[in-house]
Amino acid sequence: MLKDFAKLQTFMMVIKEKSFSKASAKLGISQPAVTQQIKFIEDYLDTRIVERKKNGILLTKEGEDLFRIAQRLEKAIVASEKDLLKIINKEFTFVLGASYAIGNYILPNYLGEIKKRINNEVFMNVGDSRSIIEQLEEKKIDLALIESPVFIDSMIYREWVEDELVLFSNQPIPKNVKADDLLGFDWICRDEHSHTRKLTADIFEEMGVQCSNFNVLAVLGSPTAIKESVLHSDKNASRPLVSIMSRHVIQQEIKEGRLFESRLKNYKIERKFYIAYSKERKHDAFIDNVVNYLLSLNKV
Repeated sequence: MLKDFAKLQTFMMVIKEKSFSKASAKLGISQPAVTQQIKFIEDYLDTRIVERKKNGILLTKEGEDLFRIAQRLEKAIVASEKDLLKIINKEFTFVLGASYAIGNYILPNYLGEIKKRINNEVFMNVGDSRSIIEQLEEKKIDLALIESPVFIDSMIYREWVEDELVLFSNQPIPKNVKADDLLGFDWICRDEHSHTRKLTADIFEEMGVQCSNFNVLAVLGSPTAIKESVLHSDKNASRPLVSIMSRHVIQQEIKEGRLFESRLKNYKIERKFYIAYSKERKHDAFIDNVVNYLLSLNKV
C-alpha cells in the first residue's frame, strides 16, 4: 500500500478537512471514491482508522498512528521531488574524489572546465586511493581519480595519466643515483601502506638495497607534508635530505630551482593514474562528459 501514496493522500485530506465531502471537493473526486479509498486502507490494515461523527470525523488509535506515518512519507516525497526537479533542471553538485597527488596538484587546473562542460557545480574530496574508492562504492562521490590500483568488481576503471616517481632534494644531487649513493642520504619515507612505498621498495629490492639500512628521519603519509619537509630542511647539510615523489607534486618547485630531481640509475619508477566510476552509471551522460574530457588531456 505504501507504493500507492494516492490513497494515503486521500486519507490525509479527510483528516485535514475533517469531512469526506470537503475532501472530495478538494481532491476533485466523488465522495463515494473517497469512501472507497478509506475502506481500502481499512481492509488492508484490517482495522478501523476513521469514525464518522455528526460534527465531523474522529481518528481511531490506529488512524492516529497511520496519520503520523503518512506525514513522514509526505515529507520524504516532497524532499525527493525537489531532488528530482534539480536533476530535471540540471541543478545538482557533481562530486569528484581524488587521491592526494591528483587532488592537490593535477585536478585543480581542470575543475573550471569540468564545471563548464556539465553546467553544474563541481566539488572535490581528497584522500588516499582506498578511501576514495570506498566513497565511490558508497555513492558519496560521482567519479574517482586514483593513483593506486584499488580495484573492485562493481567499478569501471580507465587508464588515465602516466606518472613517474623521482628522487628529490632541496640541494643538488646527482642526476642518476646508484645503489651505494642511496645510503649517503637522509630519508623521509611514505607510510607502509602507501602505493608509492611499495613501488619504490620493489625497485630497491631489484637494486639489492635494503631500506632498513637507510637513515630515515621521518615516515609521513601526505605528499604535501613530505615535500614541505624537504623544502624547509637545511640546504647546507652534509647529507642531503631526500624522498621519492610523483613528479606532478614537485614539478613547480623543480622549475623554480627550489627542488632538484634525480632518477635511479638504470631504473624508472612508473605507474598509471586511473579514472573509476560505478558500472551502474556506465551510460550516465554526466559521467561520460567528464570522463571523455579527462581522457582528452593527453599531457597533464
